Amino acid sequence: MLDHAVFDPALETMSRDALVAHQSRRVRAMAEALLAPGGGNPFVRRKWRDAGITSADDLRSPDDFRRLPFTRKAELVEDQAANAPFGTNLTFPLDRYIRVHQTSGTTGHPIRWLETEESWTWWARCWAFVLRAAGVGPGDRLFFPFSFGLFVGFWGGFEGARAIGAMSIPAGGQDSGARLAWMESLGATALVCTPSYALHLAEVARERRLDLAKLPVRITIHAGEPGAGIPSVRARIEEAWGARAFDHAGMTEIGAYGYECTEQAGLHVNESEFIAEVLDPVTHEPATEGELVLTNLGRIGSPTIRYRTGDRVRVADRPCACGRTFLRLEGGILGRLDDMLIVRGVNVFPSAIEGIVRRFPVIDEFQIEVFHDGHLDEVRLNVEAGDRVAARLVQQALRVDLGIRVDVVAVPPGTLPRWELKAKRVVRR
Repeated sequence: MLDHAVFDPALETMSRDALVAHQSRRVRAMAEALLAPGGGNPFVRRKWRDAGITSADDLRSPDDFRRLPFTRKAELVEDQAANAPFGTNLTFPLDRYIRVHQTSGTTGHPIRWLETEESWTWWARCWAFVLRAAGVGPGDRLFFPFSFGLFVGFWGGFEGARAIGAMSIPAGGQDSGARLAWMESLGATALVCTPSYALHLAEVARERRLDLAKLPVRITIHAGEPGAGIPSVRARIEEAWGARAFDHAGMTEIGAYGYECTEQAGLHVNESEFIAEVLDPVTHEPATEGELVLTNLGRIGSPTIRYRTGDRVRVADRPCACGRTFLRLEGGILGRLDDMLIVRGVNVFPSAIEGIVRRFPVIDEFQIEVFHDGHLDEVRLNVEAGDRVAARLVQQALRVDLGIRVDVVAVPPGTLPRWELKAKRVVRR
């Protein structure tokens, strides 16, 4: 039985058969626009023609959908390089588009993305699912410590707050101390930022002897990194802020597709607006743990269809106690396939290392240095610790939990970088 923290009860509890029918209708409607005679989307039309899909009538079933080719980020980068500045993944004339954003560039060359009025409204709707599932609603005051530039970041969250009748507080162009003061004076009840920045704000508050637990913040919502889905990271955020911390997943290319409910048992994929597939990254066969492949259904102007996200996920094997029937990803985003390290023959994701480091409250920040040696990675972990004892304890925990030996070096507090947006803790030498 769903509680009050829900945006669209009918969609979020839909039966699997009804959901598949709903998705199929959306796919056909999208295909009609993408393959429209005399117009349509050149990028998609070219890819689908090679797969034998020339009209919406060729997409009558889920099996037909799986005939569609994957979309890879490299294709989008190459298309925009050859057809600057926006590429050919455009379904309508340019005067139909109202916004431009781009990816952060964390995992490669940034991609520009255009939005129509309809797709930007769709972004807000997707974020409304995210916010309501965390318990945010009318009367809340959402604080966005985010510099609003080209990176889409939390722009969608800002619009989502408006869609559910909550107040948005923009906090770009301020330092961390000023942001904390604004949160206190304006009575912010929810914080929306990366998990790294939430921890950095807590660090600044500690330096200024500000007790965050006395602020009215009751909910924090995090995206940009898998941190809020890591139990030890979540615990540190919740302890510092005296609030419940919720994970969220989204991509500039895809949209805001994943959210956590009040059960906090993994990410629900918003299957009313996205088709999700979990596939073996080599065989491309369905898997319970593998690469997440996504298709958005409400972004016809610049769609991404069967997009290989590069994120490794695990499908939950039982329904969520919240009552939602959407696909649930246990543990959220487990890591990126291209971020995986091979340390002395052991596959390790940086998120697994962070999960161990965050167990130690004396460590505020850390950095993973990677040295390539033949086909293997050698790793050194730098931690901001007051003494070598904590570094030695982290080293022991890594050996026990992950079965690897890593050199852990204590560095002076405040010497490692901090980030407002996505943290870049893996440094390849």
